Amino acid sequence: MRQGIEFFTATCLNWQVLLQPEEHKQIVLDSLRFLVSNKRIWLYGYVIMPNHIHLLWCKHPEWLDKNVQQHFAKYTAQQIKFNMIKTGADLSVYKSTQNDREYQFWERRPHIATMYNRVVLEQKLDYIHQNPVKAGLVLLPEEYLYSSSGYYIDNKSDDLITHYMEHI
Repeated sequence: MRQGIEFFTATCLNWQVLLQPEEHKQIVLDSLRFLVSNKRIWLYGYVIMPNHIHLLWCKHPEWLDKNVQQHFAKYTAQQIKFNMIKTGADLSVYKSTQNDREYQFWERRPHIATMYNRVVLEQKLDYIHQNPVKAGLVLLPEEYLYSSSGYYIDNKSDDLITHYMEHI
């Protein structure tokens, strides 16, 4: 397997349902689409849950020494904040205790683990796709719109996803 396929989990601050609104899920999708179309990452799998996200991705060689995860988190947080201001949502629960920012939307230190073999990668992909089922959001993984499960299970085209077999 090619080195560098990462399992990335970002959790909303205090497990709040920050990603419940469709607009916020769309912000995450648009950010991923930017990273893919600008050849910063290959995306192999994803799920956007109401309070966290799971991604399987790999940086393009030119981006190996860049902190794509940090840029992704910062950009999505800013866009969500702008949307919350526009809609008059309560930002007080996201008030930061840190001096470097006014609000905090993502927990610090996301979980990142490198997938070293195909078996582990496929286990993580299954775990990602089962998340909405285990949360009671859908009965079948492919029913969940904010996931790559439709790509793998129903062979639906998806401009975000590169099949992991292409890079193993």
